[in-house]
Amino acid sequence: MISCKRDLFSLPRDQHYLNCAYMSPLSKRVEAAGLEGIRRKVVPADITPDDFFKGPDAVRRLFAKLIGVSDPERIAIVPSVSYGISTFAKNTMVSHGQNVVTLLDQFPSHVYPWRRLCRETGAKLKVVIPASPGPGRAESWNSALLEAIDADTAVVAVPNVHWTDGTRFDLEAVAARARDVGAALIVDGTQSIGAMPFDVRRIQPDAVVCAAYKWLGGPYSIGAVYCGPRYDDGVPLEEGWLARTGSDDFSRLVDYQDEYRGGAVRYDVGEVSNFILIPMFRAALEQLAEWGVDNVASYCRQLTAQLIVDLLEAGFSVTDERWRCGHMFGFRVPSGYDQAALRERLGAEKVSVALRGNAIRVAPHLYNDEGDIEVLRKSLALP
Repeated sequence: MISCKRDLFSLPRDQHYLNCAYMSPLSKRVEAAGLEGIRRKVVPADITPDDFFKGPDAVRRLFAKLIGVSDPERIAIVPSVSYGISTFAKNTMVSHGQNVVTLLDQFPSHVYPWRRLCRETGAKLKVVIPASPGPGRAESWNSALLEAIDADTAVVAVPNVHWTDGTRFDLEAVAARARDVGAALIVDGTQSIGAMPFDVRRIQPDAVVCAAYKWLGGPYSIGAVYCGPRYDDGVPLEEGWLARTGSDDFSRLVDYQDEYRGGAVRYDVGEVSNFILIPMFRAALEQLAEWGVDNVASYCRQLTAQLIVDLLEAGFSVTDERWRCGHMFGFRVPSGYDQAALRERLGAEKVSVALRGNAIRVAPHLYNDEGDIEVLRKSLALP
């Protein structure tokens, strides 16, 4: 069992930050990598042509290993989830009369590109709605998702963990159903990758998009995507020069090349070599590899296990354990509960959680300990 790693962060002791699903604090290691990146630009002569490629390729290798991908060239580096999803929306054939399956209250970055595609093609955006909160809600939602995927489905665009309350979706079953009907499975892994195991070999999605600034512990405005064979010959959002064959020879850049470098590199954001963000992202992925995703998941689950039991006994609603991820969960208050007073107590105690949809979301990490949970418990007036 891994121990608390609060000493690796600079969080004030009186700040009870239980909101990694909003954004992670930077570890001291990632902060140092960013500062060093800033200093490098002071003397640009020290930045060589090789440096334009070494950093991004290291990130590809680390992210590929994290999600069970053997070929790092299947990883592209993007500035955001919306950028990645828009890339796949641009490269997915959808026709009039077909449908794109999503979930109710899905994160907007994984909805807007599909809404546009449906408007432009005459396809239907099919939103899968859960039952009312209570026992069995998550299981019935999973069943409804599978039932929504039919012969007219062109795309299944879902997360494997819902960002509002931690509801988990059975991606293996969803992927199998998508394959049966020939639909593309596009996964937003931002709220799961880094805090729970994710294996592309087992799930077999067509694409996965993940922002760096949450459970990967990295900076804002960078992320990574996995591209399966369905998207090998797609058209990128940008025609970046670094993505072309021979781009490592700076003396011949005007010998224009239409051919892209191998795999998913064609989908890289322009100026992918960012000498501040890339070192920070690399440091975050290296730190995560040392901790181990399984250890992060186990630590978070055990830290909140008794709290969830007490919430249920006090009348709060929490997703059934089978369908709840271990690193974050949302609870819904009993009828008549004074939520305004709760928000005041949380603010007074410097407890950071999040109101998402109609759920109050708790998302701890290795920098949290029992002391943080006890202050949250006090704010909730639990025994």
